Amino acid sequence: MRFKSSQVFAIALGLFVVAFFAIGSVVNGVKGHKAKPAVATATDSRPPATVQIAETPEEIHPYTVTIRGRTEATRTVAVRSETAGIVSQTPAVEGHLVGKGQVLCALNVDARAASLDQARAALRSRILTQQASEALAAKGYRSRTQLLQDQAALDGAKAAVRQAEIALEQTNIRAPFAGTFDKREAEIGTYLAPGQSCGTVIELTPILIVGDISESDVSKFAVGAPATAKLISGEILSGQVRYLAHDADPQTRTYHLEVTAENRDLRARAGLSADLRISAGAGPAHRIPLSALVLDSAGRQGVRFVGPGEIVGFAPVTVIEETDKGIYVSGLKSKVRVITVGQSYVGEGQKVQVGPAR
Repeated sequence: MRFKSSQVFAIALGLFVVAFFAIGSVVNGVKGHKAKPAVATATDSRPPATVQIAETPEEIHPYTVTIRGRTEATRTVAVRSETAGIVSQTPAVEGHLVGKGQVLCALNVDARAASLDQARAALRSRILTQQASEALAAKGYRSRTQLLQDQAALDGAKAAVRQAEIALEQTNIRAPFAGTFDKREAEIGTYLAPGQSCGTVIELTPILIVGDISESDVSKFAVGAPATAKLISGEILSGQVRYLAHDADPQTRTYHLEVTAENRDLRARAGLSADLRISAGAGPAHRIPLSALVLDSAGRQGVRFVGPGEIVGFAPVTVIEETDKGIYVSGLKSKVRVITVGQSYVGEGQKVQVGPAR
């Protein structure tokens, strides 16, 4: 079979292309095979990463729990009228201190004074009747039954006097305890029915600092633990825990806490924000720079350190307290070489070299 010249040319061109790609693949395979040892050699020859460290010894440090809180009055009472009447006097000044029993509002006595005078007059009459009955009974002219009836009438007259005295005294609405007359709710001329308020008295010494503590911290201390509160005004109050709830709030899963503290000169007011620090004993801790904290692959907060053989390790820690000189953490043991520079660029198990601190 004879091929035309055009067919011969096409077959020759196809064979040339196939041969060209085959030869190129062989050459590239040889070059790639020879380049691999060179890369491995270069990687193996790199020096270990350089980091800086800070040696931190173990020390005993007080443990504290810090929460946000606010000040509250120890007692807040709306002082209400026990009887009806029109306010005739308001001797207490709103916002000023009042003593226990001080009159806050006075009502018109109306006929109450006259009722008391009438009851006292009836009592004097019953006393004279009783004395006469006893004298007659001693001579045999008065029966025992009549004598007992006169004594009962005398007792009734005494009770009537006492009732009239109470009714007259109820026109004076008094402070139930020493405190601050914080809010007046009745002025002269106001009609007060039984149960209506004259004003509000609050007790600010001692003062309460209240807050809510998490379920992870509630077991760290108990009632009576010492505490300090730094108010938003900068004032620091010292006191102790007086109440710690046993039942958590179903919404926040936190426990209500109350601290009572002295409030000299009533400088602290109710409703101020406060940073509340509660003592929870003492234990081992390490002081490290705040910048040394990192997260591991599992998202745990901790520090990377240089261990034996200059190998990097990781230890999870819990922050106990933040200070101007660093933070105190728990979770480390003995003296630790904490990585302070380069901790974010090395991993656990990696060999490093320790460089001089800058």
